[in-house]
Amino acid sequence: MHPFEYAAPETLDDALALLRAHRDEARVLAGGQSLVPLLNYRLARPRVVVDITGLPLGGVGVDDGRLRLGALVRHHQLEESDAVARHCPVLREAARLIGNVRVRALGTLGGSLAHADPAAELPAAMTALDARLLVASATGRRTIAAREFFTGPLTTALAPDEIVTEVEIPATPAHGWAVEQFARRAGDFGLVTVVALVSVDRRGRIEDARLALGGVADRPVRAAAAEDVLRGEEPIAERVAWAAEIARERLDPPSDAFASGAYRRLLAGVLCRRALARAVDCALGTR
Repeated sequence: MHPFEYAAPETLDDALALLRAHRDEARVLAGGQSLVPLLNYRLARPRVVVDITGLPLGGVGVDDGRLRLGALVRHHQLEESDAVARHCPVLREAARLIGNVRVRALGTLGGSLAHADPAAELPAAMTALDARLLVASATGRRTIAAREFFTGPLTTALAPDEIVTEVEIPATPAHGWAVEQFARRAGDFGLVTVVALVSVDRRGRIEDARLALGGVADRPVRAAAAEDVLRGEEPIAERVAWAAEIARERLDPPSDAFASGAYRRLLAGVLCRRALARAVDCALGTR
């Protein structure tokens, strides 16, 4: 591990001042599940590590129809929180797929989003949920939509002196939901992950549909064309299969040591169909 200075600021303002002073030479430590391996392999060589685990950024609450999650909320809290279960159950399902018990006990929401692994579960979920990330620096605050936050592999819209402080998610209790994932082993990142949300109106037609995929591009992807063919239509199996096929056709996944792009594309079509079918069943109250 490359030597570095360690700082554990007691306030958010102190942490932001440190980041402003050191900028690219500083890295933020939250749960450590992404940063510590990078340090061990010397893939990250910061001059200063800023430990924010003591800051009051771990709240979970609901305000004006939005679920508000502090950046230091642990993955296991997403699984166990009654507020998450009531107002955004798809997030609980996504959290259960993250790593293993140790990772979920230590890893944080903000850390996962800031790390921006394109195969990770939470970035895909936040993209499907139209979440907004609240970020702070020593010079001000701003809000970034999830679809604009992820800009590439392990790359985000965060400036070097900014920290994610909170995530706001529109509550989705009326939506059916599903998360489908195919991984080589339990606990691995999925080769492909699909997050689906569907709501049905009083006529039995699809009112809203959202479909996001991870592992198929350099960032989470919304399958907007597939969503469009579902809205206003009856949630029959043929329509769901057509939407899944449209989602698959629009993808051009990369190949790597674990799977070819063609295989990922095939998986995406299968998982989109499964996720949409489960979400429809949930919305109709049949599961």
